[in-house]
Amino acid sequence: MIKKITELVKGQPLKQDVIPFVDSTNGETKKALVDDLLKSIIPNNAGAHNGIYRGKDITNLFYDGTLSQQIAAGTFDDIFIGDYIIGKVSKRKYLVADINYRLHCGDTECNTPHILMIPERIMGTTKMNDTNITTGAYVGSKMYTEYLAPFKTVIQNDFETNHVLSHKELLTNATTDGKSTAFAWYDSTIDLMNECMVYGHNAFGSNHGYETGIDKSQLSLFKLDKSKIVALNDAGERYWYWLRDVVSASNFANVSSVGHADLSNASISTGVRPAFLIK
Repeated sequence: MIKKITELVKGQPLKQDVIPFVDSTNGETKKALVDDLLKSIIPNNAGAHNGIYRGKDITNLFYDGTLSQQIAAGTFDDIFIGDYIIGKVSKRKYLVADINYRLHCGDTECNTPHILMIPERIMGTTKMNDTNITTGAYVGSKMYTEYLAPFKTVIQNDFETNHVLSHKELLTNATTDGKSTAFAWYDSTIDLMNECMVYGHNAFGSNHGYETGIDKSQLSLFKLDKSKIVALNDAGERYWYWLRDVVSASNFANVSSVGHADLSNASISTGVRPAFLIK
């Protein structure tokens, strides 16, 4: 247990930005800057940092290389859920949504420590398909094969290609009677989220085992601050965004502008809010 001890500073001047505390596990008295208090009392590992929402700007730490060193070491010292990085080129705000979310997953195991990022707002709008079909599921969609590409370019320019982690993802690639009926391992860098990542469970998805894949739990960001599930567009208005789950022969899942689990015809232009890993 760690507790603050005011007796230690009686009669002594104390800077306002410093807090004294004692670590009762070893009796050692420590001092920490207020801004660094979390780093001083929270263990440096993914599990601990996934349970703390902070919401701090860590942009400079990313671009000076500090965060990459901490990620590679698996300590994540200066990284907590809700922290954000401003994209170098687009100036978009990207949120830390989870830490080591896909570690040890994949037919080729992902052994690289990472943080999972999502844009705070939708990046624009596009269709899943040109017509109202879900043939080929997510991998067979125009979103996957073509329409996601410009959004990937924005993210890669903002974070530089060597920071975006390529890894194996299990994605749906076939449908029968409006249900996903197969999946396979694909190299992935930037892809749409599924229902489970957002809600912590399946909602409209047509065949839950195939739709879930390795993304089988709610992102820590949405668990700790459920208001972040609702996204805005660049005008500051609430807006729908696509999820990759097949719902029927004509619909894919999405998150509605008013906050409920939803679905839309594949040919409707709806928001794009993808997820990606950085190292």
